[in-house]
Amino acid sequence: MFWLEFAVVIIAIFIGARIGGIGLGVMGGVGLAILAFGFNLEPTAPPIDVMLMIVAVVTAAGSLQAAGGMNYLVTIAEKVLRKNPNRITFMAPIVTYFFTFFAGTGHVAYTLLPVIAEVAQESKVRPERPMSIAVIASQQAITASPISAATVALLALLSPFDITLLQILGVTIPATFVGIMVAAFAIRRKGAELEDDPEYKRRLEKGLEPIRAEKEKAVVTGLSKISVLFFMVAAVLIVLLGSFPDLRPSFAADGGEMVTLSMPYTIQIIMLTVSALIILICKANVQQLAEGSVFRAGIVAVVAIFGIAWMGDTFFQANMDTIEPAVQSMVTAAPWIFAVALFIMSILLNSQAATVGALVPLGITLGINPLFLIAMFPAVNGYFFIPNYGPIIAAISFDRTGTTKIGKYVLNHSFMIPGLVTTVVAVALGFLFVLFL
Repeated sequence: MFWLEFAVVIIAIFIGARIGGIGLGVMGGVGLAILAFGFNLEPTAPPIDVMLMIVAVVTAAGSLQAAGGMNYLVTIAEKVLRKNPNRITFMAPIVTYFFTFFAGTGHVAYTLLPVIAEVAQESKVRPERPMSIAVIASQQAITASPISAATVALLALLSPFDITLLQILGVTIPATFVGIMVAAFAIRRKGAELEDDPEYKRRLEKGLEPIRAEKEKAVVTGLSKISVLFFMVAAVLIVLLGSFPDLRPSFAADGGEMVTLSMPYTIQIIMLTVSALIILICKANVQQLAEGSVFRAGIVAVVAIFGIAWMGDTFFQANMDTIEPAVQSMVTAAPWIFAVALFIMSILLNSQAATVGALVPLGITLGINPLFLIAMFPAVNGYFFIPNYGPIIAAISFDRTGTTKIGKYVLNHSFMIPGLVTTVVAVALGFLFVLFL
């Protein structure tokens, strides 16, 4: 029965990943229905705290986008990149990393990739180098952002172990950033120089046009800048309140014991409040908020976690008597093996938050040290492995020189080397840094 139930879970994940988007979540619901009605497994509680935190965060980020705050950030990024054209391979990932860290979503890369491609082409730098590592940086920064769906999901799951947000960020920020810089150094000479690339020469002969001709001038107002300030203050507040529990209010519980306001509730309150401030003061259009790419992507993540994580947790908890003896000794002796599982699951799910929701509860149940789970957190960024992720496709499209591409054998694409190097270095450094917590 175990293997039949496991097959149901894998098939639901596979079909959901093939459908993509909302399909991943609803197929998790189908798998859960089969487990509950067909195999009589008792469903566990759905991850409500995680889902509500993500809704609050993406509502605030969507408000920022609707108020023009994202446009303001893009104008700043373009100025930074154009001031350092010869260092574009290193500056591009720094910029996308910072923007994702601040916005909490990797989808901000869509607005930066055309700028990176243009600056690289103008500087005669092979665009594949900065474009590939910039996309990887936008993924890795998700696990370093205090307001990303994946980070708030991990925080919610590890809160019972008195793990603070500062502890998570104290490991993931330096680990992922150094990993990205190591990867950028590793690919700084990757491929032929632009002017020697045969595909680029062929496109030049056909009349390659500059990207700038297609770009529209972003509208930035004073209110757009204020919305960025509001969002930044909210992010700082979350880090402070997550790092110093004494700053949060306390209430008397039923038994008279004082209970501190939980971080899930804290994040939800702050992000809903800042969203309201942006809407009221910065005149963010609520219709544009709901239709924006940031809000839509966040809601997709919520549905994915709702279905996939609920199905996965139900399967694992029902079969823990079988799973625990088989893998506990292995992951205890070599915790990094669980990082491989996180990496593989992220390839299937195409979502860091959904991967955290699906597997981290299993890691907790198996008794893996919570600090080790933090160290392995960057491993959830494996969905560069199969080149079907949105920013990867966008990067290939924006690079008109043809240097950023999917290889003949599919897996030999432009993002494989920087992705693997970054992930391995980040996880290795994560295990080093948790020793100081």
